[in-house]
Amino acid sequence: MAQNATIYKAELSVSDMDRHYYETHKLTIAKHPSETDERLMVRLLAFALNAHEHLEMTKGLSTDDEPDIWQKSLSGELEVWVALGLPSEKIVRQSCGKAKKVNIYCYGGKPAETWWDKIKNSTTRFDTLSVINFSQQDTMELSKLASRAMKLQVNIQDGEVMVSVDESMVYLTPLKWKDADR
Repeated sequence: MAQNATIYKAELSVSDMDRHYYETHKLTIAKHPSETDERLMVRLLAFALNAHEHLEMTKGLSTDDEPDIWQKSLSGELEVWVALGLPSEKIVRQSCGKAKKVNIYCYGGKPAETWWDKIKNSTTRFDTLSVINFSQQDTMELSKLASRAMKLQVNIQDGEVMVSVDESMVYLTPLKWKDADR
């Protein structure tokens, strides 16, 4: 018998001084049985970094043709495609063809660096693609904040990120491997 997803509830307060975005999002997140706390928390972090009133979590790991997070226009067009991990070159190409802006958030240390070394030359033609890496140490610290009911405060300023839950804080420095040209 297949395992069911575990439901997490998160109240995510985002203060993004770089984009002048200040809002609280109440999220219900289905954590796939194969998803780690680290990936779940990176997913929440990616949501905060792209926060918008129309941004939504998708089915994620359970579907191959959807990103982890997306933002659609009122007419249903894909505005923003947010993927986590180390997608194949084919997935990167397809996502850049489907959405106006594509953000990939990598993590995991050496495997992420190896993936980027392999794929970076083939991404130069994609003007709408951004690739951001989080250090393994940062994401491991972030994973310790995971719980079934969370109240997270995410502050973003000058590209630096602070995530706090109760008295615990994690500081992250996203490293931009590729920035969208527009």
